[in-house]
Order: sequence, then C-alpha cells, then structure tokens
Amino acid sequence: MTDEYEHYEAIVVGCGPGGAAAAARLADHGVETLVLERGTEAGSKNVSGGLLYGESSAPYTLADLFDGFREEATERPVTDYYIHNVAGNKVKTYDLTDLHEHDTDWCDAVLRREMDSWLERRVHEKTSETGGGVLTNVRVNGLLEDDGEIVGVTCDELEPITADLIVAADGVNSELAREAGLMDWEEPEEWFQGVKAVVDVDPAAIDDRFDIGSDEGAAHLFSGDLFDDVRGGGFLYTNEDSLSIGTVFHLDSLLEREAEPHELLDALLTHPLLAGWFGNEYDEREYAAKLVPDSKKAAHRSPYRDRLVLVGDAAGQMQAQGPIIKGMNHAVTAGALAADAFAVTRGNADPAAAGRRYTKLLEDSGTMAKLRPRRYDLARAVGEREAVTGAVERVLESPLGSLAVGNPIADRLLERAYNSPFLVSMLPDTKTGYVSLPTLIAEEHGKTIHWGSEIEPPTLEERIGDLTYDTDVGNPHIELLDQSLDASGAAVTACPVSAEDFGGGCYRSEAVKTNGTEETLVSLDTQPCVECGTCAVVADTEWEHPRGGKGVEYREG
Repeated sequence: MTDEYEHYEAIVVGCGPGGAAAAARLADHGVETLVLERGTEAGSKNVSGGLLYGESSAPYTLADLFDGFREEATERPVTDYYIHNVAGNKVKTYDLTDLHEHDTDWCDAVLRREMDSWLERRVHEKTSETGGGVLTNVRVNGLLEDDGEIVGVTCDELEPITADLIVAADGVNSELAREAGLMDWEEPEEWFQGVKAVVDVDPAAIDDRFDIGSDEGAAHLFSGDLFDDVRGGGFLYTNEDSLSIGTVFHLDSLLEREAEPHELLDALLTHPLLAGWFGNEYDEREYAAKLVPDSKKAAHRSPYRDRLVLVGDAAGQMQAQGPIIKGMNHAVTAGALAADAFAVTRGNADPAAAGRRYTKLLEDSGTMAKLRPRRYDLARAVGEREAVTGAVERVLESPLGSLAVGNPIADRLLERAYNSPFLVSMLPDTKTGYVSLPTLIAEEHGKTIHWGSEIEPPTLEERIGDLTYDTDVGNPHIELLDQSLDASGAAVTACPVSAEDFGGGCYRSEAVKTNGTEETLVSLDTQPCVECGTCAVVADTEWEHPRGGKGVEYREG
C-alpha cells in the first residue's frame, strides 16, 4: 500500500534551526526535500532563551549555510557576558567573557519568530530548486511503517508520505521520537523548564543602560537566593529593541519545591538590580515557556531508527552546564550532519545506513562529547550523592565556609573557576552550585543595592490574555488520564500558565464531594496551553500537539 503514497527522497519535520540546516544541506546535495512545519509559519511555535552561538569547532553554523543570516535574521551580537550572584539586595558580579568567548566565533541574541520565519523563506527557495519545498500548517502526527519498518510519516492534514530519509526536527515534544521508542518523558530530572518575558525597551535606552554600542549586546545570568532554593537561574539578553528575560530550572527541583514558574520569573523581574535597566518602566510584549532537555542525561547516543533520524531538542541535544547554555547551534550541526550522512549513504539498501553514519559524525565532530561530557558523569557519581551534598552544604553554612569563600584570594579563584570550560562542564546538578555557593559569594563579596524596584509585572491572567490562540474547538490535544491529586496535582503548580490561586489556567485543583466524601481532583482546560509539554512529564496525561496552525502562536518567541 505504501507504493500508492506520494514519495520524497527526504522529509524534514519542523523548520526551526535544526530542520532548516538539514533541509539546506540536503538541497545542497541535490536531494528532493519536503519540509513540513506545524505552525502558521516557522517560529510561530518556537521559544528560546535567545543566544545562538557560532562555535569555532563546529562543522556548520547558520551563517555558513545561509548568506546574510546574521545581518538579516538575528538581533544584537553578544559582546558582554556576566553572572550576578545574589543574596537579598547584595550582588557580586563576575565577568564571564573568557568563558563566553571560548570556542566562539560569534554569538547573537535572537527572537525565534523573526529568525525562523526568515530561515523558512530561504529553505523554501533552496528546496524548491530540487523538487521539494516547505508546507506550513501541517502537523505530522506519526510514523508510517511497512512490516515494522519506518518508511514515512502520517499527517493530520495530508495523506501519508513516504521517504528515504525522515529528519525529526520537531522539537522537545517530538511525537516521532516517542513513537519510535527513542525518547520518553518519564524522568523529570532529565528536563529543564524555561519561562521567558520579552520586554519592550527603546534601542537608545538599551545602549545607555547597558553601556554598549548600537552594534553590541549584553548577556547577564543570575543565581543565588532569589529563586526559593529551586535549582536553576535567570538570564537577560539584549535584543535590538527589547530584552529577553527568563528563568530556567530543573523540572524535578520545581516539583520538589512546589514552586510556580511565573512567580520565580517575577522574583527576577522585580529585583532592584534590574530596576536600573528597566528605568522603572515595564512593558511586557510576550510571555512564553518551553521544556528543555538536559543533554548531560537525555541526549540520545544513537538518535536513529530505520530511516528516521532525530536532531536538536528531539534528540535531547541541549547543552546546559553551569553558565554554558547552548542548544540551537548543536541542532544546526546535527541537522547538517544528518544531511551529509544521507548524501554519503544515498541509495544504500540498508534503511539504517544514514542513521549509523549520522551517529558516527556526531561523535567524530566532537558534538556528542559537548552534549554528554564524560567529566560530568565522573563528577556526578560522587558530587550528586546525598551524603556528599549534605556535607558540602554544612561546610558552607559554617564559619569555615565564610572564611574559605570570603577572602580576596578566593574571590579571584572563583572568577577563574566560573570562566573554566573544564570545571563548568563537570559541575554537579545540586543546590550548592545554583543556590548556596552563589548566595555565600554575594554575602561575602557583594555590594548592597540601596534602591528598590517599582516594577509590577502583569498577572498570569493578563499574560495569557495577551497571547494569540487559534483554539481547535472540539479537538483537545491533551487528555487527563488520572484526575487524582497524587497522579496529576504537580501540573497545577508546574504548568507555567496555571497556579494554585488562579483558576484560569490549564490545570486547577478543586474539592469534589461524591457520595458523602470529599476528594481533591485535578481538572484540565487546554485552551490557554502554551504547548511547553511540562504536564506530559509531571502528570498522568496523553499529550500531543494541536493540529497544524492551531493552538498558541508566538509573535516573538
């Protein structure tokens, strides 16, 4: 029956950076390539913190693949990079320029709607020349198999399509990766959750307040005691006429603390340190969220099955190691290498030939070593043991900790440690690195901020109301399988558009009386969903993407 379906040499699912890179390289090799994008246009479904790196060691960057990319599709080049350790109103700042510039040819702040839509247009031009093109508003909902072998994809809006290569670049919530048995959503410790606000600021004000030129940009990171002991931190990146400000936390830590993402974001937005950059004026353009894979634990070592290969977030390829946060650049490398692997194995009767070659290229290029550093595995075996963590925490809380951290020599050594790629790549995922040590550094070395903040961020209701939705009436994309508080209650606080004291989000809990007994149950409304996928990990749900063009549409990303 598969002979009856339309056939392309290659299908790329998703037109983000990884999908765009794959499609561009396939077209360069003369491969007939069809790109299927779920959004109304590329970028309308995508969110990123906002830094895109061009690494010196990477075999490909978007600037290599697309002429004029940096000039036309990115925001500001990042020239200044800092981390702020916070304890109350005391802040100790370290310059991270050395770390930022390690293995870096360039680094630009980006907004995904602008960047991805530009890439889509260029990809369509390139793939059209080889008999393909880009189709938007198409949701790929599954894999087409013939006698147990993957041979194509199925869609909500189109008949099944077969291909010799299928590139799953459909993001962190990849249904193709899950259906193929290559990725799952079982372990919260394998994921981060990012929440972000894009804030309107005049370009001249950005230049003045951050002491940068019009062709320069700044990146600021935040850690310490302002996030209720949740493991993670905050970021601020300068765009051309806005700021991207957000928080990224380990999902398991959010659950343990029962912390609400929008409140943690507001804790950053209202800290006095940011008041000077805002000028006590706050105009939020967009609120957004996404799930982020922790590549140290989740990056798939063999991201393929039959004709299917995974790239980017779909393969867990997001590097988050201390102050190093890189994902889009690795997706670009992976997409281009997948295309090269197919070009070499084109015509091979073995359906897995391209996948095996792709896996080898990931290793040989050094990409996998960045995503899953062996140093972290060794450090984790000791550093993340409860007994070790507890002992370190007790030392930091003692006079000995203050003595060890509080002297001038320690201050200089700490700044050097923050700038060491070797050390940050082996940093254990514990409270010590994210909360306790930064707080102690700020207490011992920080300067006190004597002014306050008058910023009042929008309420959760206002943020949801400002988003754009095309609700797919009658076709909910999430089904709550177990309404009990034990099974699904974590979604009430972890969902970035839900909260315990707010009844207008996706998830809410309420006491229900049945046969004279009272039970707390969880209810679901998919209309305000931002499609981050958090509830697929923390609650008992059946989760899938909305149909093509439906659901939330981001203007900024």
